[in-house]
Amino acid sequence: MNDRSEIRGAWRQWLGGKIVAFLMRLVGCTLRYELQDLAGQKMKARPGVPIIWIFWHNCLFCAPLTKKQFSGTAPATALASASRDGAIIESMVTSFGVKTVRGSSSRRGVAALIALKKALAAGEHLFITPDGPRGPRYHLQPGVVKLAQSSGAPIVPVRFYHSSSWRLKSWDRFHIPKPFSKVVINISDAIHVPSKIDKNDFETYRKKVEDALRKGVDDTSNK
Repeated sequence: MNDRSEIRGAWRQWLGGKIVAFLMRLVGCTLRYELQDLAGQKMKARPGVPIIWIFWHNCLFCAPLTKKQFSGTAPATALASASRDGAIIESMVTSFGVKTVRGSSSRRGVAALIALKKALAAGEHLFITPDGPRGPRYHLQPGVVKLAQSSGAPIVPVRFYHSSSWRLKSWDRFHIPKPFSKVVINISDAIHVPSKIDKNDFETYRKKVEDALRKGVDDTSNK
């Protein structure tokens, strides 16, 4: 399979994504949700106001299901890797009304960054898993901070707490919430990254965003 067809994905990846989306909706109908938004970020997330929403890769099950609960109805674009797995993710998230940009730090990174900046300039919301697509788990890659720095859009960390879930033996220990369990959606304060900062300040902001997203996480060991 050549690079272009892999990015687009074959019919198997498309069908796999649609099946996953169907199963997610099926489980989602049984879940109980609680939104915690003390800073009122949802009220500020109006259509036309660019925002970079981030959450850990292992919370990718609940994020599409609860998109409207924490980000409203604004047009949205997600970042998916330029791999076969990314093609499945693309097929899945489009089922929830979210467009995709394909790329990662290792493949098509520059093209993906340009496309994401264009989406923000158009007033769209972005959904990014900053430890994906390969980890390490709960380590925030610098790309999302660079995107916020160059675009001026705020980063808003979103944490998902599961009362009961199955954990896959994948690098991210992926959460699959058990039917009839509770999912808490916790929205943090927005973090604005200045456009002109030096290398040390950049790392300070990267760590600040990472710490905000790690809050409440009790399995930070990557062993």
